[in-house]
Amino acid sequence: MVDRNLLREFHVPDEVLDAEFRRAMGEAGVGEEDADDLEVYYDMAPMAFDPGKIVPGKVIRIEGDDVLVDVGYKSEGVVSLEEWNDQAVKPKPGDDIEVLLEDFEDEFGLVLLSKRKADRIREWEKIIDTHAEGDVVKGKVVRKIKGGLLVNIGVNVFLPASQVDIRRPPDIGLYIDREIECVILKIDEARRNIVVSRRKLIEEQRENLKRDLLEQIIEGDTRKGVVKNIADFGAFVDLGGIDGLLHI
Repeated sequence: MVDRNLLREFHVPDEVLDAEFRRAMGEAGVGEEDADDLEVYYDMAPMAFDPGKIVPGKVIRIEGDDVLVDVGYKSEGVVSLEEWNDQAVKPKPGDDIEVLLEDFEDEFGLVLLSKRKADRIREWEKIIDTHAEGDVVKGKVVRKIKGGLLVNIGVNVFLPASQVDIRRPPDIGLYIDREIECVILKIDEARRNIVVSRRKLIEEQRENLKRDLLEQIIEGDTRKGVVKNIADFGAFVDLGGIDGLLHI
C-alpha cells in the first residue's frame, strides 16, 4: 500500500503521486471507477499530528476510568475520566470535544490526550484576545504560593505579595477565596504568564479620590474619616483619598 502522507513529506509532486497511485491500482486489478473511490479514501486518511497541538475529537465510548476519543488518527485516543471531575456535564458517546495531543501512542497503542490542558490553552487564548496590559480584571484568590497569590480571572494569574495592598498585610493568605479587582501589569504570551497588581489599582483610585476631595474641602469643614495609623505625635486619618494628621 502506498503511504501518500509519507510521500508528501519527501515533497513528491502530486502528479507523480497520482500516476503512481493509478499504476499501482491497475496492477492490482482495480478499475478506474474503483480507483476514484479509493482516491477519496486516501484523501480522508489520518492527519499527521504533532504533540502539543489541539485537535478536534469525538467521544466514542467510556471504559472504566478512560474516555476513548476518535481524533482521526490510526488509533483511538484516551482521556482520563477524572478530567471531567470539576465539570457539571460528564462526557457521553457522540460528544464533540477539543483535546491536546500529548503523545502518539502508549504501550497499548492508544493516543494520549488531555481535554483539561486543551481547555486551559483555549482559556488563555481567550484572555489574551480580550485583555491588555493596563486593563482592570476581577477574580477570586485561589491559593497562596511563594512570593504572592494566584488569582483566577478565567486563568490563574500571579499577584505578587508587594502588590496586594498599599501597605503589605501581615498575612496575604487572608485574601484566599476573596473576590478582588486588579490591574494587569504584564502579559508574557510566550510563557503564558500574567502579573497583576491590586496595589496599583488602589493607588489610582485613591489619586482620583484625592483630586476630587481637594476640589471640595475647605477649612472649617467637618469630615468623617478612618484612622489608618497611630504615631507618638498623633493619628493619621484617611478622609477618602487623603491622609490627614490629627495631632496628639
